[in-house]
Amino acid sequence: MEEFKAYVEANAERFIEELTEFCRQPSIAAQGIGLEEMGQLVRARLEKLGAEVRSMPVDDGPPVIYAELGEGQRTLLLYNHYDVQPPDPLDLWDSEPFDPQVREGTFYARGVADNKGDLLARLQAIEAYQATLGELIRRFAAG
Repeated sequence: MEEFKAYVEANAERFIEELTEFCRQPSIAAQGIGLEEMGQLVRARLEKLGAEVRSMPVDDGPPVIYAELGEGQRTLLLYNHYDVQPPDPLDLWDSEPFDPQVREGTFYARGVADNKGDLLARLQAIEAYQATLGELIRRFAAG
């Protein structure tokens, strides 16, 4: 696991840049803003892992991005959403909600904790696993 940890540390700056890109993209479910664009970012990140990715349209909602990776007989299913709620009231923000910033070691942006950051951290962990420990021994499905 030391090799895994070293990989994450060596790629931390890039991982934060990816988080910035995800959080910079508005994807406001209630207003239908940026959902297609955010879905494309998620899809591209999954494809970068080597996953087989499909988009499934949903009436009145963002497309479901479904991906499979690995050849194992058991399946690990990860479920995340990539949309956010409106950032109102805006006057309570110290910075623009979709202008990610790090202040005093803390990352601030709409969606960083719910749920873009969580989604991306899982994908980055899979990348680190593949790079240091090899191919996944279980099938991974994300929806």
